[in-house]
Amino acid sequence: IKKDWKWSCRSELWLFLVHKPSAVNIIMISFLFSCTSIRSLESRQQLLHCLQKCWQFSNEPMKVFNDPIHGHIELHPLLVRIVDTPQFQRLRHIKQLGGTYLVFPGASHNRFEHSVGVGYLAGSLVQALNERQPELLISKQDILCVQIAGLCHDLGHGPFSHMFDGMFIPKVRPEMNWKHETASVQMFDHLVKVNNLEPVMEKYGLSLPGDLIFIKEQIEFFPPITPVYLWPYKGRSEEKSFLYEIVANKRNGIDVDKWDYFARDCYHLGIQNNFDYHRFLKFARVCDVKGKKHICTRDKEVGDLYDMFHTRNCLHRRAYQHKVGNIIEVMITEALVKADPHIQIRGSSGKMYKMSEAIEDMEAYTKLTDHIFEQILYSSNPELSEAQAILQNIICRQLYKCVGQTTPETQLNVSQVRDLGYEVANSKPHGTEVDLQPEDFVVSVIYMDYGMKDKNPINSVHFYCKNDPNKAIKIRKNQVSKLLPERFAEQLIRVYCKKTDERSLEAAKKYFVQWCMNRNFSKPQDGDVTAPELTPLKRDWQTDDDDSDEGGRGSRLPVNGERSVKTNLFNAQ
Repeated sequence: IKKDWKWSCRSELWLFLVHKPSAVNIIMISFLFSCTSIRSLESRQQLLHCLQKCWQFSNEPMKVFNDPIHGHIELHPLLVRIVDTPQFQRLRHIKQLGGTYLVFPGASHNRFEHSVGVGYLAGSLVQALNERQPELLISKQDILCVQIAGLCHDLGHGPFSHMFDGMFIPKVRPEMNWKHETASVQMFDHLVKVNNLEPVMEKYGLSLPGDLIFIKEQIEFFPPITPVYLWPYKGRSEEKSFLYEIVANKRNGIDVDKWDYFARDCYHLGIQNNFDYHRFLKFARVCDVKGKKHICTRDKEVGDLYDMFHTRNCLHRRAYQHKVGNIIEVMITEALVKADPHIQIRGSSGKMYKMSEAIEDMEAYTKLTDHIFEQILYSSNPELSEAQAILQNIICRQLYKCVGQTTPETQLNVSQVRDLGYEVANSKPHGTEVDLQPEDFVVSVIYMDYGMKDKNPINSVHFYCKNDPNKAIKIRKNQVSKLLPERFAEQLIRVYCKKTDERSLEAAKKYFVQWCMNRNFSKPQDGDVTAPELTPLKRDWQTDDDDSDEGGRGSRLPVNGERSVKTNLFNAQ
């Protein structure tokens, strides 16, 4: 090319063109048609073709997947090599929503398709930023690493997804603070090693070990104790800090993982999804915020982001924390705890592990999926009879029954939660003849929030205006609407009774109402029906009967001049 042009180009310009597809489309074309040395149209087209080929990820064709959520999507050959490993294929046998499938018949999707979707969306977002802002100097390697992180972020999930790390492991190994993200990093290392993928990664342009570190930092990262001003990551420099906000955004929770499970879960649950990630992709751009680069969106999108977190809350209330789905997972956990000493899984070097120990060996953990349910249920081992009985009750729908739900005024701490079963059992109302013991109750404490505990996640989001797209601003709640929530977190407490005969259930509901009175919790929704003799005794609960009708006029008599105040209000209306 140099010979034909008779022009000496700077190596920096070439590197920029090779790594920047959008720059190739803009700078290169304008240069070609302004350069007097290249007069023939054919020469210009050949040069354009050569430079475009420099940007291609691979000479091999992309593989097309037909996904019910995102349509026909293309994956890079390196991603396909990762997908075609036993460690990734294992995700086909782990339900995305765990026990929720036993409540919602359509929720049969698995971690496999969710992971493919997140890998695709991660690439979509980083490439949208790259095309919109060539000055970010996003490289092919950056895009591949972000896609791989999205693809592999859930490799560490165990049987029934969050039930395993949220309920089973804390029961059998309470001393461990183990999360599936930890196992995802370990499984990724195992996947790369046993499938000899490092040469394949280098073939496609990744730089090892730096890019491997970058991929794992996106999946799970615990920053070392360093001064705030020091950059904690090793995979990428501070100039590319925004790349860490794509797969798992720890700053505000807006990431492609949520985008996929919102769309996918709503589709399979039959629930309306109010958030459209396509729109976010159109407005996403990177702005400088106090020396760091963050992903921002247009100021007019703030309402849609509140809708996104509201959708998350609705999914938890209606599906993820469904009272029947929750107790099914409690019962599965009880079965796994009883079966744990009697299940052996072969790991590396032929060593045998219990289910609770398989998280220490990725060879053994690869073999641990939802199939453990059927393995226990159909086993001929007499030592598994207790676990089998629990699973058989699930199959026959003989479940523990929910006797009520309440909300505490202030959140309970961990030490208080442990003793709740004893408190309920000790709240026997006068006149109740049935004696219930602490082991007859299951108390479930559920934390509902917008993803950042009691904080408003939008306070951690930066926006930009149309007039100055490079300046990051914040938008407070009172600037958006007066109808937005005042609080962003609450606890729900559900009490279940293991005894399912009618007499015990009736007594358990009264125990529960009495306990709510003793603890000054909110009035149970069916309290007046299940314990009509108890609810009038709680003075604070009586104000709930003053509901108004017919334009807001209540049925009770006014007191202390209240008539004149209400009259003025109605006249004003």
